[in-house]
Amino acid sequence: MTLTVAIQMDPIEKIDIGGDSTFALALEAKARGHKLLYYGPRDLTFRDGAVTAVARSLDVRAVKGDHFTLGAPAVTDLSTVDVVLMRQDPPFDMAYITATHILERLQPRTLVVNDPFHVRNAPEKLFVTLFKDLMPPTLITSDREEIRKFRADHKDIILKPLYGNGGAGVFRVKPDDENMGALLEMFTQFYREPVIVQRYVPEVRQGDKRIILVDGEFAGAINRVPAQGEARSNMHVGGRPEATTLSEREKQICKALAPELKSRGLIFTGIDVIGDYLTEVNVTSPTGILEVKRFGGADIAKLIWDAIEKKKP
Repeated sequence: MTLTVAIQMDPIEKIDIGGDSTFALALEAKARGHKLLYYGPRDLTFRDGAVTAVARSLDVRAVKGDHFTLGAPAVTDLSTVDVVLMRQDPPFDMAYITATHILERLQPRTLVVNDPFHVRNAPEKLFVTLFKDLMPPTLITSDREEIRKFRADHKDIILKPLYGNGGAGVFRVKPDDENMGALLEMFTQFYREPVIVQRYVPEVRQGDKRIILVDGEFAGAINRVPAQGEARSNMHVGGRPEATTLSEREKQICKALAPELKSRGLIFTGIDVIGDYLTEVNVTSPTGILEVKRFGGADIAKLIWDAIEKKKP
């Protein structure tokens, strides 16, 4: 089987090939003989019912500093390609949402991964609210008084933007922290959206586990341990990756999510678990597959392509 695969992603010249999941997917696609095309979100166009992109042929190789070659740009009708990988990073803003609407017009003839309808309707920090028995106490609001009441109830809390990513704008507010008022002012000044507030889970000191699911099935996991003096475990802010296995509770969480992910066409997802709690379900451009492989886990890029090829006979 040879597929034509268009990858909608951020600038390829800026990626870190040692940790970029999209690049790993591109390498595996090349190894299978698939034809690769590359374009950015701003290259996407809808006109008179047709979805096109100014795309370039793409060749990739695992050579740092010389990891890609692009062909000449050409307007490409995306209904003629077999698969579109929607892999640009958030912010999950109106530009991102508009891209999901446009790419949705391609289905079912062209398989879009992940399904753009369900990407749009499953933002990371809202989708998780479908599983309230699995998540820590959570509040989503713009009402400062409600946030103060939540803090009075739970003492130690986490404040973060509802549509943020990568740990940006995440604050831990301890019971004696005097910055609460200033933080609420900042959130209401810089964000039109509500803020999400959760009870601080102290088990984060032992790690924030990224669990990767492929078509709803467990594929691998990596634990991310926060740096000393840091409440966030994201690796680009100093989190340390380490090998891990699943606890019984984490297996239960995966089992609970599996049918929901499969039914929504969310082939590649990354869920975050701290202690006994599910905190996020990442569906936009999940990462972590290279870290799993580096620590002796499965080659998840292969598993993702196996799942895509089954859906695109």
